[in-house]
Amino acid sequence: MAPKMRTRGTTRTLESSNDEETKTNAHSEDSSLEAGQALRGKRKGSGKTGKQESSKAKKSPERPQYCHWLMKSEPESRLENGIDVKFGIEDLKTLPNQTGCWDGVRNYQARNFMRDMKEGQHAFFYHSNCKEPGIAGVMKIVKESYVDHTQFDKKDVHYDASSKADNPKWSMVDVQFERMLKRFIPLSELKKIHLQHKAKGGSLNGMALFTRARLSVQPLTSEEFEFVLSLEDNDPL
Repeated sequence: MAPKMRTRGTTRTLESSNDEETKTNAHSEDSSLEAGQALRGKRKGSGKTGKQESSKAKKSPERPQYCHWLMKSEPESRLENGIDVKFGIEDLKTLPNQTGCWDGVRNYQARNFMRDMKEGQHAFFYHSNCKEPGIAGVMKIVKESYVDHTQFDKKDVHYDASSKADNPKWSMVDVQFERMLKRFIPLSELKKIHLQHKAKGGSLNGMALFTRARLSVQPLTSEEFEFVLSLEDNDPL
């Protein structure tokens, strides 16, 4: 298990923890229609009742499955309740086995994305809330989601009195440093490309960094991940 990283911080302070979690609502059947179908019986050649067909038609679509991520953290010192929440990619590199837990996320949507992460998937380490925000390197998910212990620690800046040990609200994953990018890719460059792709079409047209900017944990499509990775071999815009 990775060591506790009390000094690790992200831009999660910009997130709202009041986001609604996705819920699946049951659909009620029309009783008169059901009664009529019962009188008529099953249609010849069909093994399904009208009720079954109706339920299938109203089934909620499945959530998209992602296998690449972008995770934000603050590389510059900032005190929160007297504790420095600084944690950049260089700090990750200094930890034993260059591995640490990504604790302190207090946004439901960001938490749910971490719960979707699978061991072996890759994420960009994004430096945020600093002089030059952008992507610094690549890390790997080495332990899938488990209970974030900081929610129960009254001395931790991310303590949550509303979370209970028998029903914890917050999760975290373990990440391991994999490599630095060949060059730092700044937010300003990514934004220029996003605007170009938004106008004319392209891989970064719907990138969550711009469509869901406040989230500290964001999904990436494989196409987005590979495109951003290719930028390290190009000259800056």
